[in-house]
Amino acid sequence: MPRKLSTDDELLARLRTLTAQARERAEYQRSQVELAIALQRGMLPRDLPDTPRFHLAVRYAPATYGLNVGGDWYDAFRLPDGRIGLSIGDVQGHNIEAAAFMGQVRAGLRALASVTGEPGELLSRTNDLLITLGNDLFATCTFMRLDPETGVLESARAGHIPFVWATADGKSGIGEDEGGPPLGIEPGTEYPVSRFRLTTGGMFVLLTDGVVEGPSMNIEEGLDQVARLAGIAAVAGLEAHSLAAAVIKGAEQVGHEDDAAVLVMGHDGLDGTP
Repeated sequence: MPRKLSTDDELLARLRTLTAQARERAEYQRSQVELAIALQRGMLPRDLPDTPRFHLAVRYAPATYGLNVGGDWYDAFRLPDGRIGLSIGDVQGHNIEAAAFMGQVRAGLRALASVTGEPGELLSRTNDLLITLGNDLFATCTFMRLDPETGVLESARAGHIPFVWATADGKSGIGEDEGGPPLGIEPGTEYPVSRFRLTTGGMFVLLTDGVVEGPSMNIEEGLDQVARLAGIAAVAGLEAHSLAAAVIKGAEQVGHEDDAAVLVMGHDGLDGTP
C-alpha cells in the first residue's frame, strides 16, 4: 500500500515545482534579453563616414539593470548630395519589441533620406511611415545634416533631449532649438529646423537620456555635466573619441537603468581653412 504524502512532503514537492518553473522563466527572459542585445548590435552601423576636418565618434552602453533592454540607436551616413546625415534616438519600452522597432525607425530614416535629407521633412515622412505600420510604440529622435564644406548643421528634434555644444574658446551649453512630438504618435506632424555652425575646434554632442538621467541624477544636472566635459575637451583640443569616452564614462554616475548612446562631432580645421 503506497505511503500517503505528509504535509511536509507536499510542500517540498510544490516548492521543487515552483523552483523549476521560476528557473525556466528566468532562462527564457535571459534569452530574450540576449536576443534583443544581439538585434541592437547588429542594427548599429559598423562604420562612420570619413570626412576631412570633421570627425565622428560614438559610444554605446546597453542597459545593465535586471532583464531590461532598450531601443537606443545612433547612425551616421553620407547623403546623396555629399552631406552627412546623423541621427540618434530612443524607442519607448525595454524589451525585444523595442529593439526590433528601433531597427524599423533607423531603416526608415535611411531609406527616406535618399529622397530628402532636409531634417524637418525627413522626420515628418518617417513619422507618417511609422504610423502606417500600426505599431503602438513610439520613438524620440534627433536628425542632423552636416555640410562638410561649410560646417553648417541643420537639425530637427522629435521629442528627444537637446544636444550639447562647445567652442574652442571654452564656451559650452545646451541646445535650445524648438522640437516636435515623438515619432509615431500624430500623423501629419511638422518638425521645425534649426541651423548652427560647427566652427574650428568646436564640438557637438548628441546623446540619449540614459547618459544624463537616472536614479542618482536628474536630466538638468546630467546635461550640465556633459556641457562642462565638452567645454574642457574643446579648450584642450581633445579628439572626438576622447570626449565620447568621457561622456559615456560619466553616465555611470547617473545609476542609469536604460541604454546609453553618445555621438560626438568635432571640427579640427587642420587643413588651415578659416
